[in-house]
Amino acid sequence: MITEPMSHVLTAQSDSGVCVRAERAWRAAYVSRKHPFKDRPNEDALGWFVVDDETAVFLVADGCGGMRGGELAAQLALQHVEASIAQYRDRPDRMRFAILDGIDDANEAIRSLRLGAACTLAAVELHRGRIRTYHVGDAKVLIMSNRGKLHHETICHSPVGFAVESGWLPEEDAMHHEERHVVSNVVGCESMRIEVGPSMELGARDTILIATDGLFDNLSNAEIIDALRKGELESSLKGVAQQAHQRMHDGESFTPCKPDDLSMIAIRLAPSPAIERDHASLENALR
Repeated sequence: MITEPMSHVLTAQSDSGVCVRAERAWRAAYVSRKHPFKDRPNEDALGWFVVDDETAVFLVADGCGGMRGGELAAQLALQHVEASIAQYRDRPDRMRFAILDGIDDANEAIRSLRLGAACTLAAVELHRGRIRTYHVGDAKVLIMSNRGKLHHETICHSPVGFAVESGWLPEEDAMHHEERHVVSNVVGCESMRIEVGPSMELGARDTILIATDGLFDNLSNAEIIDALRKGELESSLKGVAQQAHQRMHDGESFTPCKPDDLSMIAIRLAPSPAIERDHASLENALR
C-alpha cells in the first residue's frame, strides 16, 4: 500500500501530447491542449491522485471562459480535491467524502477570490474495480464497453443538456444549438450542487473517458466511442484528440465546430494475468 498520496497534475498553463501512467490495477492516458486560435493560457486542468494500489481519483476541470480567473479556478479545484484526499489517505473506502469535501472547499476558495471566477469539473473514483462519478457543470464522463455500448453518461448541467436527457432535443441538434455554451451549475457559485453517480463495477475491457466540453462540442458520442472503445489506449486517445482538433480547425467545412481548450483522461483496468494468458492462447491458436 502507498502510504503517501501520489499525484500527477497538469495545470492550466501547460499543454501536453498524449501521455500514459500505468499502475498495478489500472492504466490511464491523458492529453490537454489549449484553444487553437486564442493567445491565452489553457484554462483547463487535469490530474489524478493515487491513494493505494487499488484506489485512485481522476479529475478534469474547465475554467469558465469569459470570466476573470478561469485558469485559477480550475487549478484551485484540483488543489483542494488533492488536499482533501490526503486527509483520507488511510481510508481509501471513504474517497466519496474526500471528493465531496474537496469540491466544497474549492467552491468556497473560488468564491472568496471575488473575481467572478468559476469552473466546471468531472471526477471518477476508482476503488477495487468499482467506480463512481462526480460532476459539476458540463465537463462529462462516458463509460463504454469495447463493443461500443454506452454503460453510463453524466448529464450536463445546462438547459441544452437537460433537454437532451429528457428526450426533447436530439443530441445532433444540441451540438448546433446557439445556447450550448450556457451552463447552469459551476464551482464558484453560491448555489453549486455536486451530482454523484451510482457505484458501478467496471468491466475488464471497459473504457472510462473524462473530458471537458472542448471535446463534446466538436465530436458526437458515437464518434468518440468508435475511436476510443478498443485498441491501445494511448493511440486511441491520440486519435480522438486529433479528430477533435481537426474539427476545430476545419471551421465552416464541418459542423459542429467550436474551438476551445480540450482536456481528457481515459482509463482502463489493467489486464489480469488470467486474461493475458487467454489472449496469448487465442493468438497462438489463430497462428
